[in-house]
Amino acid sequence: MKPLLGFFLIVTLLCLPYPGSSQSRLPRGSYPPALTFEHFPNRLFAFVWRNWNLVSAEKMARLLHCETWQVRDIAQAMGLEEKEPLFPAYSRQLYISLLRRNWHLLPYEQLLELTELSENQLDFALKEDDFLFHKFGRLKPRVERLQYSLPTAEAWEKAAQIYGQVDGHIQPPLPEEPRFAFIEQLSQVRSSANPSENAGSSGKGLRLIYSYFGVFGDPLVDPKNDPFPDGLLQKLAEKGVNGVWLHVVLNQLAPGGADFPEFGDRSSERLANLREMARRAQKYGISIYLYINEPRAMPARFFASRPDMAGLSKQGLTTLCTSNEKVQHWISQSLTHVFEQVPELGGVFTITASENLTNCASHGGKAACSRCSKRPYAEIIAEVNRLIAEGVHRAKPSARVVAWDWGWNGHGPARDVIAELPEDVELMSVSEWGLPIERGGVETRVSEYSLSAVGPGPRALDHWAAAKERGLNTVAKVQWNSTWELSALPWLPVMDLVAKHAANLNQAGVDGYMLSWTLGSYPSPNLEIAHKFSQNPSATVEQVLDELAWERYGRQRVSLVRKAWTGFSDAFQEFPYHQKVVYNAPQQYGPANLLFLEPTGYASTMVGFPYDDLAGWSGPYPPEVLVRQFEKVALGWKKGLDLLGEAAALPSTDLQKENLAEDLILAKAAYLHFLSVAQQGRFILLREQWRRSPSPFVYLQLRNLLEMEIQSAARLYALARVDSRIGFEASNQYYYLPQDLLEKIINCEQLLDTLAVQAASLHRGTGWQ
Repeated sequence: MKPLLGFFLIVTLLCLPYPGSSQSRLPRGSYPPALTFEHFPNRLFAFVWRNWNLVSAEKMARLLHCETWQVRDIAQAMGLEEKEPLFPAYSRQLYISLLRRNWHLLPYEQLLELTELSENQLDFALKEDDFLFHKFGRLKPRVERLQYSLPTAEAWEKAAQIYGQVDGHIQPPLPEEPRFAFIEQLSQVRSSANPSENAGSSGKGLRLIYSYFGVFGDPLVDPKNDPFPDGLLQKLAEKGVNGVWLHVVLNQLAPGGADFPEFGDRSSERLANLREMARRAQKYGISIYLYINEPRAMPARFFASRPDMAGLSKQGLTTLCTSNEKVQHWISQSLTHVFEQVPELGGVFTITASENLTNCASHGGKAACSRCSKRPYAEIIAEVNRLIAEGVHRAKPSARVVAWDWGWNGHGPARDVIAELPEDVELMSVSEWGLPIERGGVETRVSEYSLSAVGPGPRALDHWAAAKERGLNTVAKVQWNSTWELSALPWLPVMDLVAKHAANLNQAGVDGYMLSWTLGSYPSPNLEIAHKFSQNPSATVEQVLDELAWERYGRQRVSLVRKAWTGFSDAFQEFPYHQKVVYNAPQQYGPANLLFLEPTGYASTMVGFPYDDLAGWSGPYPPEVLVRQFEKVALGWKKGLDLLGEAAALPSTDLQKENLAEDLILAKAAYLHFLSVAQQGRFILLREQWRRSPSPFVYLQLRNLLEMEIQSAARLYALARVDSRIGFEASNQYYYLPQDLLEKIINCEQLLDTLAVQAASLHRGTGWQ
């Protein structure tokens, strides 16, 4: 994903209340009628199903204005077992999942009750939490308040059918790892290990990563949501990581002095917590880096007493013009203050042209600013980086300042900016950006993060060359674990692609890696590949992969595992890559995405709701080509799975057996995601044929696809039950939970029944056999 940074709070004090009902002040967009889910008896049953064990039965009863036993009756009728609800313990990691699964079921008033967010908090989250309202399609479906009413005999009967359908497909009962169990697992420290053992500081170059489960918001005033517990730091260091990054908002972290007295509320508390975090990280050879995306734009009222500092305005916000000397002074001095107070920090990396409105050139609109309109674009962008570097280095000359070229000149060539950068910064580029690729006969270029396309691409190579000409160090922004090609799993076993990319970067002479964005931060074996190349730059791809396979699975498995990795890598290179596909197609949800016999009319959204919008999934690929490419990915991936299964059957030590079993689960889950996208796309193509010209042939194909989706959902359900990481990604939280896969089974069973009725009616009317 692009660096979507809105999920980090601008400043809570600026979120002031304003008049009106929640329906009028929370964003609604086009406000179309909500979808109905006919596989449930009614909306009440759908609500209980989707929220069971996420929130308590008591809370659901309060929201529905009924008794707790009435909610439990509905749940028990559908075969749901009661467990300890998740929301009280993981409210910060679960509220996006709750909003998504209830978006079509509840109006805003009840979403507020369910998530325990205030109206201002929900409004702010939808606008600023990683562009959440955009992910939800920039619309709120229209739905009436949900209240309990006594179910009819027909509803109870349909609930009993749901019980039977689920019971018929999921046998025997499976063990389950509690959701979010991975947080506890990653937080545990191996007491037998020396903290400095395998410390991330070994080897050359920056190796920077985010937290796999970092809670967005303000962790520096909420230590309970520590994104970097000791156990995670230890595990990252063992994979060669020597830097972790944390987003901060500068006006929260440093006081503003006489010019900006509003800034710096609780900054001393934040800095004290940051200092403690940085000191803990140092025990593992890891430094903390701050992500600086400044200066943040402010509401118009902020400039009432300082109109000379206002730059351009956009969507209700106005830039703090960086051509103003007071603004320049604040940027620089605030960073000096931070590094004086927390000298343990390793440095910063910057984005100066992100989706967030910051400097007047950040969105290419500098012409609207009376001062910046007279200055070259490159001068403004480079100056912001210079101000940041001066502030940091005034306090700590050895700190790293990494300038990320994301968005410069609209992602085009930016040698003009590089030529203006100060000499004490490093230049970072997304390695694979701009790489030309061809998939299924469709030619395109990489315009997002990609694992399936092996970089570096022409833009990065040109920018690194320009930086080297100036004597600047270079950093490659890469994704070794996962991308939006499939982010619902912690990592993908495409080791050949990772190793080839790492080898290419070695040859290109880059000086360090940023290993992830907010996704792809798991301490996986993929990270070890980059670490091995950093320890031995002359190593070959074959040497690195053979060594990794031997260490993780044992000597006797090396040949089979290597063939499996190659199979996965070859298959993944068939992925129909395009920005529209990675954002809008249903690979994040796999079999959890519901099917419909009638078009919903809803457009797919950015990693939020794929719906049944095959055209929206496809980008430049004809829908038939998109489906065929996912079929190719799934078919090739299955060959790798078979080889990995053979390796698992060989005798091994307990640790090797455990590693292979764990990795096989993730590989199987990936296969089911790719296969399901192909099956869903094929279903939608056939659905349109059925609606235009029904025939026995199309009917049988539709039935077959529904039965295959039932099998895929049941198989992924079994895997997700035993691995709590499946379906999770930090910025989107849980895309799906095991019970959503059971809902897909119910959904497909209902469609099979409806299709059979339609076919019988057509048979009687036309006599087709």
